[in-house]
Amino acid sequence: MIPILIATILISVLSFTGALVLFLKENLLKKILLILVAFSAGSLIGGAFLHLIPEVIDEFGTNEDQVLKIFLFVILGFCTFFIIEQFIRSHHHHDMDCEDCPKTESFSYLILISDAIHNFIDGLIIAVSFVASFPIGVATAIAVAMHEIPQEIGDFGVLVYGGMKKIKALFLNFLSASFVILGGVIGFFLSGQIQGLVVFLLPFAAGHFIYISAADLIPEIKHETNKKKSVIHFISFFLGIVFMLLLKLV
Repeated sequence: MIPILIATILISVLSFTGALVLFLKENLLKKILLILVAFSAGSLIGGAFLHLIPEVIDEFGTNEDQVLKIFLFVILGFCTFFIIEQFIRSHHHHDMDCEDCPKTESFSYLILISDAIHNFIDGLIIAVSFVASFPIGVATAIAVAMHEIPQEIGDFGVLVYGGMKKIKALFLNFLSASFVILGGVIGFFLSGQIQGLVVFLLPFAAGHFIYISAADLIPEIKHETNKKKSVIHFISFFLGIVFMLLLKLV
């Protein structure tokens, strides 16, 4: 329980990385953010394919039917977050189509609600990962943290764009991020009562990680036309995978 609390509390504190927007110049922030996005994409891919999927196959994939079930859960995780994101985007476009409206704070609150749900699920995943094994828990927590940093900076920018004052945006972003702690606590107690939770949530988390990397993060960097920047982004992406591999080997 203690490692779960430590991991989720540290991740919730990452919401304050949005405060960097207050101190960094816009051009510098964009450069750092894309490098972080690339590293995050690599760490999520590495976390899914090098940690979560092998772990659940080692524990539960003793036959072909079980392996098939595991990969169906991976696909379910991928599709679930695809549906969630499509829902959020449809509301985004609806709100932003109003030309005469001021910057829409209602969308900002929708982002906060979505992030709270997202963070709650991350907490469940972290808890179940630590229950499965301590190394898997650490790897999962790091993977979550790596994508939280650029996400929280981006969310802060969206909230400010939506009309919120910076202090209010930081506070509400932290409140949304704190749902990861609630998810961690609930996940810990549920994992002891529902044996199938681990075999479901680990591959579900892998699908979640793959979706974020492939659908959200990689598209942010793949359209770079500057060859030097593209090389830097790929190196950062590759280092994210290597980092997760090193965690696996330690």
